[in-house]
Amino acid sequence: MAKTQKTNVMRLLDQAKISYTHREYDISDGLIDGISVANKLGQDPARCFKTLVARGHSGGFYVFLLPVAAELNLKKAAKAAGEKSVELLHVKELLPVTGYVRGGCSPIGMKKPFPTLVDESCLEGEEMMISGGKKGVQITLSPKDLLNFVGASTASLTGKGDAR
Repeated sequence: MAKTQKTNVMRLLDQAKISYTHREYDISDGLIDGISVANKLGQDPARCFKTLVARGHSGGFYVFLLPVAAELNLKKAAKAAGEKSVELLHVKELLPVTGYVRGGCSPIGMKKPFPTLVDESCLEGEEMMISGGKKGVQITLSPKDLLNFVGASTASLTGKGDAR
């Protein structure tokens, strides 16, 4: 079996001496959405987090992480970011802004550090899974390590209702 090629995410975590494990999955079927990835890896979708990037009303960019089966509540996201409103980046803008492609976007190692908010449900477990920085690679690490490493905070980002 071929030796795993380290992604930039893995190199950055190694440099910071942050403990993680990585898993690879087959992308040849084209199923790279979060729920498919969780299923392929036998993981609980509530512990697998997708990375979404949005532009705030002010023009700044924000990174949001939430469980793969959940939808980002834009009102809650805007309130958590201190913005009047936020809108998700179009997929064609993702690479120029972050350096990552759809299906391989990680909150670690973006071109620039952006304010990052993680759904508060991340704290409900000892580990969470995020993209390893390329399609076919996932990283499992401690939510607290991720929050500290990227300077993120937690907020309620999913569900219906107002943004209290």
